[in-house]
Amino acid sequence: MNDPHDTPDLTGLIHHPYLPPAGFEAPQVGVYKASTVYFPTVADMRQREWKDKSAYTYGLHGTPTTYILEERLCALEGGLQCVLVPSGLAALATVALALLKTGDEILLPDNAYGPNKALAEGELRHYGITHQYYDPMQPDDLSARLNERTRLVWLEAPGSVSMEFPDLPELVRRCRQHGVLTALDNTWGAGLAFQAFDLLGDGQCAVDISAHALTKYPSGGGDVLMGSIITRDQALHLKIKLCHMRLGLGVGANDAETVLRSLPSIGLRYAAHDRTARALAHWWGQQSACVQVLHPAVPGAPGHAHWRAVCRSGLAAGLFSVMLHPRYSQAQVDAFVDGLKLFKIGYSWGGPVSLVVPYALRSMRTLESAEVAQGTLVRFSTGLESAQALLSDLQQAMQAHLPTA
Repeated sequence: MNDPHDTPDLTGLIHHPYLPPAGFEAPQVGVYKASTVYFPTVADMRQREWKDKSAYTYGLHGTPTTYILEERLCALEGGLQCVLVPSGLAALATVALALLKTGDEILLPDNAYGPNKALAEGELRHYGITHQYYDPMQPDDLSARLNERTRLVWLEAPGSVSMEFPDLPELVRRCRQHGVLTALDNTWGAGLAFQAFDLLGDGQCAVDISAHALTKYPSGGGDVLMGSIITRDQALHLKIKLCHMRLGLGVGANDAETVLRSLPSIGLRYAAHDRTARALAHWWGQQSACVQVLHPAVPGAPGHAHWRAVCRSGLAAGLFSVMLHPRYSQAQVDAFVDGLKLFKIGYSWGGPVSLVVPYALRSMRTLESAEVAQGTLVRFSTGLESAQALLSDLQQAMQAHLPTA
């Protein structure tokens, strides 16, 4: 009689020989979850190469699911190589850690994504990497700050929160003249509004690196954190990929599956967000409570002409800000935001639910800007609700909390 405490012998279950037949195809990509990857022989293990996606060696180095997502993102953005990271901020940090060393300097636009500036002021400074902020609307200011220690210049189009659209081709030219690499936070453009690797449509003007928060439009659900780093130069890609490997970065298979499932609809969703944002921006432009609409596609907005030159698609995403009249106190603006019902208070954007956040813009900037009016800024991200429903929500909150003069 067996001891009841003996462990059942499940060897046959664990090493069951059945394999499903090959040739299965369906609309969605299969989900491969792995840390360990099997090798048939020691010789095969020693010969496999993960850097060029010709084989599989370990889960962190890629699976069929992540390889497919990387290739489709390259198709979206016009790149040749891609690595996936756990968030958009991780993409920005990985670029910096892969390319910079003690004694180097990095330049960032003064209206850059706040956490990227915090990275420069925190970890990079601790590592002996200095930084400067430049005015992205003044290429001469960038040129004046470029020096023999500058190794990387970040670009952002449009700027975070205040939405100024810079002259991207000119900024890239200035960096090229000094032999400095350019990296673009391409989350807003998403590979749809413009092509980072072909800014003017002539194949001559391109950024070196496109970093993308897949959390936003590629995911589209407000439920996935992921980022990508896309390049067209193999040597540059390898520097980033090796740093990525050494940092032990990876993404979950189910998250990769979610982004893959959402990608086919990104164009439809992006255009829908765009249409609604423009309708709301137009409405805001007619309100006395608003002194400035910050939306690249709105005539007169900072950088509108640059948007027209680069975004030949005519698209402009679903993100915009408004500068409310200085007569309103912060408490009144906060009450207006609290009074919105359909707009939820929350960071990020690109999901199905419209979002709103008030910002103290002056506390976020180092340089004075003549492009943005005085007042209190509120940023809106349009979801997939109807424009009319969102306009009604804005009207009721304004009537209750932002009295006209």
